Amino acid sequence: MITDGLDIAMIYMLKQKIFSLATRFVIKDGNEQDAFYVEGKIFSWGNKLSVTDVSGREVAFIAQRLMSWRPRYEIQRDGQVIATVIREFTFFKARYSIEVPGSDHYAIQGDIWSHEYVINHNHQLAASVSKRFWSWSDTYGIEIQPGEDDVLILCAAVVIDLVCHCNRKSS
Repeated sequence: MITDGLDIAMIYMLKQKIFSLATRFVIKDGNEQDAFYVEGKIFSWGNKLSVTDVSGREVAFIAQRLMSWRPRYEIQRDGQVIATVIREFTFFKARYSIEVPGSDHYAIQGDIWSHEYVINHNHQLAASVSKRFWSWSDTYGIEIQPGEDDVLILCAAVVIDLVCHCNRKSS
């Protein structure tokens, strides 16, 4: 994409497929073209999801860590953990952290009722996530600022949805 030197935020749509045995998402770019697919394993302890590009190449893997007091998910690339997404303990706000080894961490804050989230990196806006209510399935609009790791942030959005569904099932 040629931007004539202008940095443009990337916009994605994360949509869960509702009639599927496994957890499945399709991620579309701003032109409504498929960009990534997320597919969960059916029989596994905890959530395990593979994130692939449109050619089928795995670009990330999301794995839930089960022995943890708070929901915790590891994001892996090429078998190496590149980040851990952790749900923070709060009563009325949704807060998560994305811990990146050897780097500044990300902070996610949001409203559990309206499903609006902001992701900050180095105290600057890195992305915003907004749930769209007019859809049969869970659908989120995600705007990622230039220079950020799109796949990492998209994986974090998937984790937020997984944690929200886990909370709904237990209530």
